[in-house]
Amino acid sequence: MTVTTTASIRWHELTNTGSKNLFIETTGDGPDVVLVHGLGGATPFYDPLVNDLATDFRFTRYDFNGHGRTPLSGELSIDTLTEELAEVIQTQTAAGKAHVIGHSMGTLVVQQLAATRPELVDRIVLLGPVRGQPDKAKAATRDRATTVRTKGMSAVADNISQGATADQAAQHNPLVRPLVRELLLGQHPESYAQACEALAAAENPDLSKITAQTLLITGDEDGVSTPATNEAMKAELTNAERHTITGIGHWTVLEAPDFVADFVRTFLTNS
Repeated sequence: MTVTTTASIRWHELTNTGSKNLFIETTGDGPDVVLVHGLGGATPFYDPLVNDLATDFRFTRYDFNGHGRTPLSGELSIDTLTEELAEVIQTQTAAGKAHVIGHSMGTLVVQQLAATRPELVDRIVLLGPVRGQPDKAKAATRDRATTVRTKGMSAVADNISQGATADQAAQHNPLVRPLVRELLLGQHPESYAQACEALAAAENPDLSKITAQTLLITGDEDGVSTPATNEAMKAELTNAERHTITGIGHWTVLEAPDFVADFVRTFLTNS
C-alpha cells in the first residue's frame, strides 16, 4: 500500500467551479480521475482508494452541494449535481475530460453525465450503483428527510452505519461503522434532507446512451445495490464488466479498500 504525504496533496478550502463554490481536494499525479461520493458521504470516503493509487492517477474529489464542507447553494437535484460534476471536470482537470468514479447516489450523477455529456468522460466506475428508486423506497427516503429535519442526523446515523455495512467487514476493520457514522453525523440536516428528496425524485438515466467503458462493483450483502441490480445494469450497458465482493455491504471503499483499489487500477490501466 502506498501512503501519500501531505506534500502531494493540494487542499482547496472552497473553489469556484463556475456556478458553485465547492470543497475540493486534488491528490497524486497521472491521468485525471474525478471522484463523486454518495448520500451522506464526503471526500474522506475515498481516502483508502486515493492513498493506494495516488502514484498512478491524479485524483480530484469534492464535497457535492450541501455535503461535507460544501455549503448548500440553490437547488439540489440529480440534474444540478450532474451540472456540478461537469463543471468540476471542465475546470479542475488538465484536458477537460477524466475517468469518473461514483458511489451510491453519486453513481446516478455519473450515469447521467456519461449518458448526456460523453465528451467529458473516459472510463467510469460505479461503486454500489443505484437506479431510480421504486415507490416504497422513495417513500422511505422521503421519511428519512422528515426525520433528520425534526430530530437531526443522530436519529439516522446509527441505523445506517449498522444496516448498510456487513458484519464481516466490520469485524475485519472495527473502524468501518464508526467512520460511516461520523460521515453521517457531519452532514447538515437540511442539506441531507434535500439530498434525500433529490434521490427520491431521481429518474433512471438512459444506460443505452453510455458508450464509456464501465466497471460496476458491489457487495454480496449490499441491500441497496444488489448483485441482481448490477447484473441488470450490465445487460443494459454497451461495454461493461462487474464484480461482486464477498462479505461487504454498501459502503464499498471503506469495507473492502484493497479489493476496490485492485479492481480500479486494473480497469483504468488496461488498454
